[in-house]
Amino acid sequence: MVRFLVIPQWQGSPAARAMLLVDGASAIAGDLPRAATTVLEVPVEAGESLGTGVRRLSALLRTRELVHGHIDAGNTVVIGGDCSVTVAALDALPGGTDELALVWCDAHGDLHTPDTSPSGAFSGMALRAVLGDGEPQLVLSPALAPDRVVTVGMRALDDPEVEQLQPLRNLTVADLERPEALLDAVRATGATRVWVHIDVDVLDPAELAGVSSPAPFGLSPAALSAAIRALRSEIPLAGATIAGFAPRSPADAVDDLGALLRLVGAVA
Repeated sequence: MVRFLVIPQWQGSPAARAMLLVDGASAIAGDLPRAATTVLEVPVEAGESLGTGVRRLSALLRTRELVHGHIDAGNTVVIGGDCSVTVAALDALPGGTDELALVWCDAHGDLHTPDTSPSGAFSGMALRAVLGDGEPQLVLSPALAPDRVVTVGMRALDDPEVEQLQPLRNLTVADLERPEALLDAVRATGATRVWVHIDVDVLDPAELAGVSSPAPFGLSPAALSAAIRALRSEIPLAGATIAGFAPRSPADAVDDLGALLRLVGAVA
């Protein structure tokens, strides 16, 4: 039975209205089966950087602690919150990350470190942290090797992120016109299981409006869902994340829920 873990963390986001992520997580949770859903009581305060280059670090560390014990390998779908919740989920994954591939669907690179980040927000460092670089208190250890990471739909990169993207297996929006492209890329990693991370800004803004930093020319929910279903036909999911939903109003949330629930169905 699939279980849903709702992590309404906003402290990793660089957005001026980052707390809209709490509303987004709540909106998705409202359409999930109540008996299979746990809502994590994350800190509500902003937190402190604790002398590091990561804003709100103390709150992020507290959430990371809370996630432990709530991830069941193979049947947990995490609902964010900002997209850095995936780092905490992977850290808490029973059995660790041996034989694991990571599919990272995101319009943005998330490949900064505290030294290069223009905002100091951890969501912009999340994938780099999975690869073992960045603030030592937040990086994944042991890290995932670059050849175990497949990115999907990245199209809004800062200059320092471009070089970091090269060692990864990268699929464009056009690549997913063939649904089996994602399966082929994960198969090439040699992994026996996969975690699928979806920051919903990977979708085209015409398909989903409730994101803090939209990027044009994104994926359709149909194309992404078809690719994930093809992937799951051969490689078991270790878990999944859907994050980054930040509707500006309850009415906007309702308008977007159809696309979001299609993604939920694909990973659950």
